[in-house]
Amino acid sequence: MPSLPSRRGEPLPGAEAADPARGLMDSFGRRATDLRISLIDKCNLRCTYCMPAEGLPWLSRDQLLTAEEIRRLVRIGVDTLGVRELRLTGGEPLVRADLVDIIAGIRADHPQLPIAMTTNAIGLERKAEELARAGLDRVNVSLDSLHRETFAQLTRRDSLDKVLVGVEGAAAAGLTPLKINAVLMRGINDHEAPDLLAWALEQGYEMRFIEQMPLDGDQNWRREGTVSAAETRALLSERFQLRADALPRNGAPAERFDVLDLDGTVLGRVGVIASVTEPFCADCRRTRITAEGKVMSCLFSREEFDLAPLLRDPEADDEDVARRWAEAMWLKPAAHGTDRPGFDLDSFTRPDRSMSAIGG
Repeated sequence: MPSLPSRRGEPLPGAEAADPARGLMDSFGRRATDLRISLIDKCNLRCTYCMPAEGLPWLSRDQLLTAEEIRRLVRIGVDTLGVRELRLTGGEPLVRADLVDIIAGIRADHPQLPIAMTTNAIGLERKAEELARAGLDRVNVSLDSLHRETFAQLTRRDSLDKVLVGVEGAAAAGLTPLKINAVLMRGINDHEAPDLLAWALEQGYEMRFIEQMPLDGDQNWRREGTVSAAETRALLSERFQLRADALPRNGAPAERFDVLDLDGTVLGRVGVIASVTEPFCADCRRTRITAEGKVMSCLFSREEFDLAPLLRDPEADDEDVARRWAEAMWLKPAAHGTDRPGFDLDSFTRPDRSMSAIGG
């Protein structure tokens, strides 16, 4: 995977037209306003659609962005480049010992910035109130099954009870609206989709069903194995009515639906993220920074642009960092790391990194 060096002075090749004054705009006219920063690559689960059973080679502590570097990047993103919302990801963010300090620092700089976090919720009940006081607004929790054996099969850990306690703790601390993310795997948990949705509606949470993407560490993903959005909607329609949300998506990855019972009573909402079969690349508004400070303009891009050297260069200022970040986003590919969407194209080459290493 090529990793272009961060240099001061001359722009990245092909990014001469990038202009920080226009924000994080790419050459296709898309402007990224949704910042996702990975705090750490480590995770205490081993989900089959994310990483191998033995885990991955973890970054050393000195490779990770520091709390102050993360805070600086958010400040540059918001104050200079037009970032309007932030999600903290991993790996598993709760593994990061200074998580509360990171959130508190960002909140002090940006009192109105929406701050969310994606987590597996293990141990969240012990930290939820402190995180809320620090300034975290809400969480998305990854939960693929309500059955202990299936959960253990998918995550390679017998930790369902810990996750459920964490979810309850987050809700009690007011980290809402709380969203539940589930990846449906054919023949494993796809039949559970209606039960997951029923449980989420009963608890007052919002489900998100996500198509499996070719970002697993074992690289076993196959297109034919993906439970499509259409299949997911069909599964849910066995028990519920789905009505398309009247509100525009505004670049959101999830297509949202009102959920009604068979008598027509509105019960809540559900989202379906169809990155594989119904891609939304043309309106992508996300910019990602990995735990070691590399810009990933697209989940499937094989080019990374390292901001860490600039962050650690005493002669480089915020303007230098903003310009390199804008240049990296200018080079964002059209879709799925190539010239158009689709994972069956000759031009598609899956990234070397798994989702855990990239950050969601």
